[in-house]
Amino acid sequence: MKEIKIPELAESITEGTIAEWLVKEGDKVEKGDPVVELETDKVNVEVNSDYAGVITEIVQGEGEDVEVGDIIAKLDENGEAGADTSSNEEPKEEKQEEVKEEPKEDKKQEEATVENTEEASKNDQNDDKKGDVIASPAARKRARELGIDLSAVSSRDPLGRIRPEDVDAAAKDTSEKKESKPAKKEAPKTEEKTEFDKPVERVKMSRRRQTIAKRLVEVQHEAAMLTTFNEVDLTNVMKLRSERKEKFIDKHGVKLGFMSFFTKAVVGALKEFPLLNAEIQGNELVLKKFYDIGIAVSTDDGLVVPVVRDADRLDFAGVEREIGNLGKKARDKKLAMEDLQGGSFTITNGGTFGSMLSTPILNAPQVGILGMHNIQKRAMVMPDDTIEVRPMMYLALSYDHRIVDGKEAVQFLVRVKQLLEDPYDLLLEG
Repeated sequence: MKEIKIPELAESITEGTIAEWLVKEGDKVEKGDPVVELETDKVNVEVNSDYAGVITEIVQGEGEDVEVGDIIAKLDENGEAGADTSSNEEPKEEKQEEVKEEPKEDKKQEEATVENTEEASKNDQNDDKKGDVIASPAARKRARELGIDLSAVSSRDPLGRIRPEDVDAAAKDTSEKKESKPAKKEAPKTEEKTEFDKPVERVKMSRRRQTIAKRLVEVQHEAAMLTTFNEVDLTNVMKLRSERKEKFIDKHGVKLGFMSFFTKAVVGALKEFPLLNAEIQGNELVLKKFYDIGIAVSTDDGLVVPVVRDADRLDFAGVEREIGNLGKKARDKKLAMEDLQGGSFTITNGGTFGSMLSTPILNAPQVGILGMHNIQKRAMVMPDDTIEVRPMMYLALSYDHRIVDGKEAVQFLVRVKQLLEDPYDLLLEG
């Protein structure tokens, strides 16, 4: 019998939550086959089997927290697919046949045996009537011994089959409740009432959401975070996109979007204001000589920030292609650890959801994040005092005041604005 364990995942990941089993008991797997999807605080990863054989037991069910080295399943290298692995006990029918075949040494003993068998059969039938419970013979026997109602036992088996350990867990839970304070009437697992008798639903936070919450609070406690604002006229960006749209797609196979302009403008401004491309380590400043730009992507499981590597070396098409690939991987839950590590500055676009203005929170240990917002046409006073309708966007720069002064932050944001309002040079350079 072999054990499938949680392997070493990455230097910063030591635990996770079982999101989904990709196999079930009785399935045959080959060495290297994925058997379970594990949710970590950063990405979902698949755990592969180190052996070939048949899954005989799933030890940890979906939703359970596990650590590196924990046993999550057992595998029989000599097993046959589809074999019943739920119990080593023989079916009750075979046991009854054996009783009939035994020599009649004692008539009273035989009658007692038959009586016990019939009573067990009645109990099993009663169990079956309670919600068509699926349980192994050993589990049914254990439930009778402990006086546990099988219909109230939760199963960790992906197929819903109740095992002896499930019955023991239910018995332990019942015992603990009796020893605690007088129990109030239990509320449903997902719904309960507030003190004002109003319905609520209680949902466990995903591991990623817990980590996001923890880190956002940590940033606000540890960094001296401030936000400065400006607005940018996107007339020329939109005009340039319109002029080059068809040719750009024909030449590069990707659309010319807004993100490549903002990424290039940020890189240009970072080169002029390097403290926004730094981080604090102890009592030292680490000034980064590379430009790995994180692009925040919203997924069903929360916000993730995959990184566009060496954005300064990519042209507009390269930036658009990389952002598109990372966004797709994020939505498909295919991001790898290396896709999320090592960013030097982050851009987040709340405008895709209609946000007009916000104060983005730093993505530690970075010291700067640029917030994009919704584009709205507004009446603007031009240099010659005429009024024109222009597509305007508010920009927000949050920064760590411990190493970035207000003057530098404002100048950085002004430089981003200037580069976006005269984007032709950006496109030629990129």
